[in-house]
Amino acid sequence: MNAVVQQALRQGGWRTSEPTLLAPESCHVLPSGHRMPLLGLGTRELNFHTVDTVCSALELGFRMLDTSPAYHTQRGIGDAIRACGFERNDIFVITKVDPQGDSYAAIHKNLTQLRLEYVDLALVHGVPRHDAGEMAWHALRRAKRDGLARDIGVDSFPIENVEELVYRTGEMPAVNQLEWSPFGHSPRMLDFCHDNGILILARSPLTRAQRLNDDKVSTMAARYGKTAAQLLIRWNLQHGVVPLPKANHVQHLRDNLNVFDFEIAQHDVVRLNALNQHFSVVDKLDYA
Repeated sequence: MNAVVQQALRQGGWRTSEPTLLAPESCHVLPSGHRMPLLGLGTRELNFHTVDTVCSALELGFRMLDTSPAYHTQRGIGDAIRACGFERNDIFVITKVDPQGDSYAAIHKNLTQLRLEYVDLALVHGVPRHDAGEMAWHALRRAKRDGLARDIGVDSFPIENVEELVYRTGEMPAVNQLEWSPFGHSPRMLDFCHDNGILILARSPLTRAQRLNDDKVSTMAARYGKTAAQLLIRWNLQHGVVPLPKANHVQHLRDNLNVFDFEIAQHDVVRLNALNQHFSVVDKLDYA
């Protein structure tokens, strides 16, 4: 690791505080001091009945919403926040900007769609093809200075790209959102993020249901009196990873929150870790 990256890591505030107890009210503390819930609602493909689904999620206890202009859910999320009557500070909102183009203007556009004055977290959505993403990163840093985003991070960045970004800008991302499940993850990335105080946000933690019928997972989940989905969510939590499961049925939303009354034994965590095949719901893991 180069000297600029090492200097950034030595500066105070990069280390993420791990919650001492996994409970619904627990949280992670980001470098800024702002608090992030342990899990959130993914809204990709929640294009229909967005307002009703998000309202149901908030009423059940979800306090973090992950969106992007590419998901076409931002307007619905904004409507839902107003319809449910929650205080703005009680809800953690994540949005994203494309690494190409004017990312600062994109933040303003996202806020207009959400009808919010700020987002809690803004991410560079994907690695640019021809550079480290420093232009988009500088734009997000400006957005943070201007109060438009409380924290900033990246999405789908391999380790080498994170290091290059820090080398060129001197600032470490607070989070890296990645496709992440027992069937597709990177122990090297997990160690890198834990060591450097970067939170991993798990996109598609339930494999978009493609692996929920796996015999080993189903059998293990039954032993704990839980569903396969609940087992996968709990696996993420016990690794210090923040899962963002998507659901559009009230019972699934309720089940996804009901993961704080059991603990996966360490030997079963090891068994779940061993399911890793670098599986991806799209093509391949873009960070491995």
